[in-house]
Amino acid sequence: MNVRMRVAQQEEADELLGRSPLAALVGMLLDQQVPMEWAFTGPYTIARRMNGDDLDAHAIAAQDPEAFEELLARKPAVHRYPRSMAKRVQQLCQYLVAHYDGEAEAVWRSAGTGAELLKRLNELPGFGKQKAQIFLALLGKQFGVRPEGWREAAGPYGEADARRSVADITGPDSLAEVRAYKQEMKRAAKKAAAAK
Repeated sequence: MNVRMRVAQQEEADELLGRSPLAALVGMLLDQQVPMEWAFTGPYTIARRMNGDDLDAHAIAAQDPEAFEELLARKPAVHRYPRSMAKRVQQLCQYLVAHYDGEAEAVWRSAGTGAELLKRLNELPGFGKQKAQIFLALLGKQFGVRPEGWREAAGPYGEADARRSVADITGPDSLAEVRAYKQEMKRAAKKAAAAK
């Protein structure tokens, strides 16, 4: 896995995302209630604070929970909710250690179909259906992980010309398009809620 990512909009963080399956998964996990760039810079920040150049599921899983919370909460914090996200990152890594020998890439390496891969992603702690579909689309569009039926399994996020999610970000222009789409969806949701 070695892909040129442009999600974090920070060279070192994007480089890590492009070569580290675990960093990409953790970035996706952190991608909620904060700007995408902040979420996807998180894996790089965690790796640096753990004195490494990559994330290690075994090392994160074995961390003292309070010490790991402090690591994520240290200023600048890795997330708006660093303590709860520290728990989620540890749970994800513990799951990977228990089910995939700590190898994030093993989640998708042997998946025979898009539906099977979606099921595996959905089983990861912190990954609901939408997050799993977005990550599946990211794997297919940017990492070349394309088991049969991957676009269908990814739902609307798998559409070739979509500008809906992190899966579609390849630079500043597409980031702006995705952000505009998300803002439009929020406006539509507010309008629909007000009409009820």
